[in-house]
Amino acid sequence: MTVPTRLDRQFRDAAARAGLLDTAYDVIESELGPLLAAVTDHGLARISFDPEPERELELLARLAGPRVLRSPRALDETRRELDAYFAGRRTAFDLELDLRGLPAFTLRVLGELAKVPYGQTATYGELAERAGNPRASRAVGTVMNRNRIPIVLPCHRIVGTSGELVGYGGGLPRKERLLRLEGAIL
Repeated sequence: MTVPTRLDRQFRDAAARAGLLDTAYDVIESELGPLLAAVTDHGLARISFDPEPERELELLARLAGPRVLRSPRALDETRRELDAYFAGRRTAFDLELDLRGLPAFTLRVLGELAKVPYGQTATYGELAERAGNPRASRAVGTVMNRNRIPIVLPCHRIVGTSGELVGYGGGLPRKERLLRLEGAIL
């Protein structure tokens, strides 16, 4: 039996309003292609460049609980802020973030990452120093690679020691596009 789209949407919206979801997700179209985004009652929990939800949904269920459901309205604010960012009208995000389960060092690194201004870059070494461990640039690279919320936590702004573009979970072409969008590279 197939449920009509309108009825399905009503059920999903009702589940979200009633607080019956641990995580709501949707696929958001962007200049970089489709992004899978997910929110919990703590905030934005995930942005993925891989819009195929199976693997991502499993990760989300481990993070927040098994009740994971596609619920587009729950992502309205995330969608609005991302759309404004890609249109060049937003240089910072105001979204609450769900960073539960991350180690203290990772939280320090992500906290410092969030301070790297729009249109600017920093190196892995600089970020390690700001996070209180100047010799941990490789560990910072690992944190950047595992960043659950790229774009909003702007790991694309972190570059190699000589300023070259290195490593990005979404691929170097996306990193370059984001940096061009922000005017960090011409």
